[in-house]
Amino acid sequence: MQTSSQNKMAVQPIAPLMFRIGLPIVLSMILQAAYNVVDSAYLARMTTGGEDALTALSLAFPVQLFMVAVSIGTGVGTNALLAKLLGLGDRESANRTVGNAQMLAIILSAVFMLFSLLGVRPYVYSQSAGGSISPEVLDMAIDYLHICCGIPFGIVLFSVYEKVLQATGRSLYSTIAQIAGAVVNIILDPFLIYGWCGLPELGVRGAAWATVVGQLVSMGLGLAFHLHLNVEIKNNFCYFKPDRRTILGIYAIGLPAIISQALLTVMTYSLNLILGGIPQVGQNAVTVYGLYYKIQQLIIFAAFGVRDAITPIVSFNYGAQNRQRVKDGIRWGLIYTSILMLAGCLSVELFAAPLAGLFSLSETTLPMCIDCMRIVSLGFVFAGLCIAFQGVFQALECGIESLVISLCRQVLFVLPPVWLLSRMVTGAGNVRIVWVPLAVGEMVTLCIALVMFRRVKKSRVDSIPE
Repeated sequence: MQTSSQNKMAVQPIAPLMFRIGLPIVLSMILQAAYNVVDSAYLARMTTGGEDALTALSLAFPVQLFMVAVSIGTGVGTNALLAKLLGLGDRESANRTVGNAQMLAIILSAVFMLFSLLGVRPYVYSQSAGGSISPEVLDMAIDYLHICCGIPFGIVLFSVYEKVLQATGRSLYSTIAQIAGAVVNIILDPFLIYGWCGLPELGVRGAAWATVVGQLVSMGLGLAFHLHLNVEIKNNFCYFKPDRRTILGIYAIGLPAIISQALLTVMTYSLNLILGGIPQVGQNAVTVYGLYYKIQQLIIFAAFGVRDAITPIVSFNYGAQNRQRVKDGIRWGLIYTSILMLAGCLSVELFAAPLAGLFSLSETTLPMCIDCMRIVSLGFVFAGLCIAFQGVFQALECGIESLVISLCRQVLFVLPPVWLLSRMVTGAGNVRIVWVPLAVGEMVTLCIALVMFRRVKKSRVDSIPE
């Protein structure tokens, strides 16, 4: 017998179903991005070294993105496989999928802890080869990463519980867990960064501790909700035993998702190197890119939220072989994404100056930041639709197509043109040209995504019996 949540995935009209599942995910994603912005705003207002602290976070950001990539990729694979198994009614395999996902999360956490001990310092200093980044900034980045990588359980395990709750149609509770962690982070920030109420003034290290504690709170709530609400899943340590077929099933979808997310690490790390090498304003450009990326997340994370609603709905009905509901899931996912991204584009274009003003930037960095936001936001709609198509491809077990989209929008159509244009920059006045490929690359990638979708639709969707 199916549970009520499964019945809703199978029979409730797609538009309200996607809205119900997607809205809490979108809100939690936006809040997650918001607390990254709040972190930066607090650090920018430190008595000394505020802009240096922002640059340090920009240097640390690629590693954080990689941790998120591996965690979310494992969760995405778990989500898609679990939703499909529930759609097929295979409870035993569903139980094994959840158990193996938790086991994988524990192993990944141990790997990140090892990186904290051995890899953080070499990684940070690899971005100082050009000599444009000050030693103080490098030390701040090292301190920040030692803490975030040394206590990774919150981010890794929560990613699994979040996706399991979404796969069973209980995304509201994963949102509650994520919001609780974000609120704890925001509350702790000023106490730990500035040393309020007699606490030590920790600066960048305070921001790292606030982040880690917030992640652990989300993980604890995610685990509690999973244990008490996912009644269709049996939780037993016997399901932690590694099962080759289950692990391959998770990473058949999850590995391309990990690689596509990890390309963000490649892009941000490479852009830090390219921008840091610009004469006179290299460190300013690195600061701008880091800030822009966090502000961009306020918009782009909404597209990821819709994607995370598309994937279980389409995957469930693909497993159930319901052609019309698969088509409706795709259509409404693209509609919701387009609306959100258009609103985001208009918001950033109108409020670029006030947003940049949150960070107490220098006279050189402030206009660079405003230019960056106004140029790159022109690609938001195209970027959002690319992300939505990735969710569709993942749900239809077409991980390679999802990977191709990431490779195009984060590497092929960004890094080479940015590198070429950076060679033409002679100072702050014409830095704006290096931001253009970040918008144009999204437009070109969407054209490629549409071509791939036409082929996938014919082979995977139209072939489902009526």
